[in-house]
Amino acid sequence: MKYSDTYLTINAPSEGRYKEKGSKFLGYAFPVSNEQQIKEIILKLKKEHHSARHHCFAWRLGSDHNLYRLNDDGEPSGTAGKPIFGQIQLYQLTDILVVVVRYFGGVLLGTSGLTNAYKQAANDAIVQSAIIEKIILNNIEVEFNYLAMNDLMLVLKEFALEIKESNFDIACWVKIRVRRDLTQIVLAKLQKTGTLNARITDDN
Repeated sequence: MKYSDTYLTINAPSEGRYKEKGSKFLGYAFPVSNEQQIKEIILKLKKEHHSARHHCFAWRLGSDHNLYRLNDDGEPSGTAGKPIFGQIQLYQLTDILVVVVRYFGGVLLGTSGLTNAYKQAANDAIVQSAIIEKIILNNIEVEFNYLAMNDLMLVLKEFALEIKESNFDIACWVKIRVRRDLTQIVLAKLQKTGTLNARITDDN
């Protein structure tokens, strides 16, 4: 079966750098999961590099690639955020933030020089980290009588699924994580037993 429920991101924060005519461009790449996390990282970098002239960035969130933002932070329009984002697109990454901090070296680089510098710094930061593939998972909660335990285990074994949480009491329940492309198939299989009450949940 060919799956379409995966996406690419980086596995850990990384740093890169690029120098051009005295200006230093320090690249930082971070795996991120939400906008609040992004704001905190950018604020921290601005404090760490308070004497730098520009803190330009681009980020993208979500497996559908629809949520993103670019920021030139005072550089000529399109010379910083766009080339940074271009590197995110080049590697087809998401759930990532890339910030490039510029220390001005006294010589103007022009729009093409700036564009190339931000591109190179962003690229160097990204390639210093490992690009990994992640699977989009859904959560399924299953309620059942203890006597139906075997029915549950047969389905889990068939799809090689593991139990995330469980409670085996008078009324039993388990929580399992299933890759998105298999969710409806697994759900139907569980419900078909007639002994298992299964539903998709929004739990993380």
